[in-house]
Amino acid sequence: MTDTMDIEVNGKTRRVPAGCTVDALLEELDLDRRMVVVELNRQILRATELAQMPLHPGDRLELVHFVGGG
Repeated sequence: MTDTMDIEVNGKTRRVPAGCTVDALLEELDLDRRMVVVELNRQILRATELAQMPLHPGDRLELVHFVGGG
């Protein structure tokens, strides 16, 4: 068993710790959970699902974060 796994984030391969959750990934990427929409394997996740949602090898995530401006 390995202690890391490869996933795809916005089209780029990224190595993360085995057992990583979506929430932990967002924290690692320094993204505010309130300002990001997460699509995991073509399914949009609710904010309440992020902490419990484990990542698996080969998962594909699209992260869209909102920015302010005028």
